[in-house]
Amino acid sequence: MVLLQKATLKGPAGARSLDIGSLTSFLRCSRHQPLGINNQQRGISRLIGGAGIGRIFVKQLEEPKQNLSNQFRQLVTGMNGVLVGQESAVFLSAAAFLAGGHVLLEDVPGVGKTLLARSLAKSVSAGFKRIQCTPDLLPSDVSGLSIYDQRNGSFTFEPGPLFTNILLVDEINRATPRTQSCLLEAMEERQVTIDGEARMLPDLFFVIATQNPVEYHGTFPLPEAQLDRFMLCLNLGYPTAEQEVEILGKTLEPGAFEVSSVLSVVDVLEARETVKKVRVDASVKRYIVDIAAITRDAAELSLGVSPRGSQLLMKVAQSCAWLSGRDFVRPEDVKRFAPFVYGHRIVPRQRGNKVGHHKIIERLLASVPVPV
Repeated sequence: MVLLQKATLKGPAGARSLDIGSLTSFLRCSRHQPLGINNQQRGISRLIGGAGIGRIFVKQLEEPKQNLSNQFRQLVTGMNGVLVGQESAVFLSAAAFLAGGHVLLEDVPGVGKTLLARSLAKSVSAGFKRIQCTPDLLPSDVSGLSIYDQRNGSFTFEPGPLFTNILLVDEINRATPRTQSCLLEAMEERQVTIDGEARMLPDLFFVIATQNPVEYHGTFPLPEAQLDRFMLCLNLGYPTAEQEVEILGKTLEPGAFEVSSVLSVVDVLEARETVKKVRVDASVKRYIVDIAAITRDAAELSLGVSPRGSQLLMKVAQSCAWLSGRDFVRPEDVKRFAPFVYGHRIVPRQRGNKVGHHKIIERLLASVPVPV
């Protein structure tokens, strides 16, 4: 990653130095991420503006990319210190976040779904907003709306909570289908269309949603099309007796459920670009496809996994490899994530709770040869 330390502005008035620290918030904003030095120079030019400014000379400092993987490991360690006995769910969520996917946490109330989501969000110095879904929540409450300004006789757009970096959608199945559908375009296309105009979302846009799969009174089950937008579907489960005793102990400690920020928006975007370069062998790609293919032919399923599911499994397997300190994907990475990527994408002929669908994938995995 290229970091700006100092810029010298040369123009008719002579040269003067500019403290880049004052521009940090601008350079890290959603639409001007400093992924290259040219983008940074253009961003500074736009911010400074004014006449007489000529070239911008920038001092660069290369930051070792391995520091990013260490920071992500710190994120996982910090979350594990807050969520007792949820090491697997924490790692899976962090990997999906790194891969650019969205996460659905589906479990009974009180097991830590919202705590996991908030801990992940607070571990990153980024915009964070929460939506508490209710049946009377309107699409405009999520996406925003245009308000008429009588002073100048024009409409001004007021963005909703959707315009952020990390969005927690709590109890998503309590929102009406009309409100749920406004998330579809945002999650897949990274944009929303309001009043006929497409408005882009930040480059870093991550949705982590929760829902209760047991209670159906006053809820609206997510349609298959919206479930497909989530990279992973996880359930946390109940803690053991020893873990629950530890949770009670933490409850009496001030700040025991708080985490520190260890990453910035720039760090996350830079890490995502690095993860894309993790090598996936042809045999591993074929293994991913074979697992998807067997779900389409299984007699117990009426709907198998689509090619989108295969794409997302490969991406999250790359994240798993990178977090594990490797630059290549192993079949074990695919096998580890397959139940959580494919589970909510299948439809059994005998419909039941989607939380248990990953068990079907685990059983089908046993019949797919693992490449060596």
